Amino acid sequence: MSLVVYLAALVLALAWLLLFRRPGPGRRDPLAMSTCAAVALGALVFACAAPPTLSAVNRLTGVPNFGAPLTYGVMSAYSCSLVILLINWRGGSREVVRRRVGRAVAAYAALIVAIVVLFALADADTERLTDLDTYYADTPGMREMIVLYLLGHSAATLVMSVMCRRWAREVTGLLRTGLRLIMAGVLLDVVGFQLTKYTAVAARWTGHDLDVLSTVVAPPLASLAALLCAAGYVLPRLAPLVAAHWHSIGDYRVLGVLWDGVRFASTAPRQPRTWWRPPRARLHWREVSIHDALLALAPYFDDGVRERALAAALEEGRDAHGARVAAEAAMVADAARRAAAGAVPTDPPSGYRLYATEVSGTSGLVDLAREFARSPLVTGACEGTVRATPR
Repeated sequence: MSLVVYLAALVLALAWLLLFRRPGPGRRDPLAMSTCAAVALGALVFACAAPPTLSAVNRLTGVPNFGAPLTYGVMSAYSCSLVILLINWRGGSREVVRRRVGRAVAAYAALIVAIVVLFALADADTERLTDLDTYYADTPGMREMIVLYLLGHSAATLVMSVMCRRWAREVTGLLRTGLRLIMAGVLLDVVGFQLTKYTAVAARWTGHDLDVLSTVVAPPLASLAALLCAAGYVLPRLAPLVAAHWHSIGDYRVLGVLWDGVRFASTAPRQPRTWWRPPRARLHWREVSIHDALLALAPYFDDGVRERALAAALEEGRDAHGARVAAEAAMVADAARRAAAGAVPTDPPSGYRLYATEVSGTSGLVDLAREFARSPLVTGACEGTVRATPR
């Protein structure tokens, strides 16, 4: 059981790390902070609930079963954080959100205090690391503490399920997918954790032994439920960022061919050799460097080469935009060839503006790079076989 619980804690901790490392001021907004808090507390719950952790806490404090109120208190805080996260996620006026968050904090703070007080009043001198809920199900104080933490968790899942179900009808895309994952996690938590715990405890009250439900069945299902909920919270926030990084990696690679052809003309500073630089930063550096190289090659642009390549591309059946970019790629290749050979710049200068410099972002450079890599007109320009038309 310890391996499963620690694995769930590790996955949640990694999710928290990804969320926490997000750049920009967005990390400080209430939604981002509540998301990080919920995922971090979820990881802490599983770390605290593992038998080795419970044993270490009991030994360090010198109080048998002190890990129980600690775990139940953290679990209650986790339940509260889920409610707060949904409140911030759902949004509304600042006053309404603040009032709802205040109510949730007050309710679960009282719950945590009650858990600690009941544990202090109870007689629980026998250390139980895996079956405390059922072993002390009939013990005054402990009995109420166990039921109280379960009810607090059930209340949080009830609020979550109602809010998610209502909200899922109003949204689409990744947000709806995330809400469905949360609802699946809540359902699994209700069936796999809460129902099994309630059943095992109630069985003890009636003189039966169904401890296996609490000690064997509940922990892995609770771990899976928490992971599903965490995926539901993380997916809408991280998926766009991951997609953007993936797109940046693709554009960075596509621009590689164009960069190899013009890098000798660039005067931009060398790229920092840091492996942890994000793909967007790498792409931005390459984009700026290529623009710098194209600016240096501008005096070598030959309109005759471009016009002849444009006519050839149109004859091949290319559309107007594709023909223009192919012709520009041929002109850039010819300019790079002559500049590298030490030729004299074009006189008079062309003054032509590339499509890649007219549009924002990297789309123009990507189009130019693709033509630079595959167009036979570029090959001809590199070999000097695409000649300028007479002026």
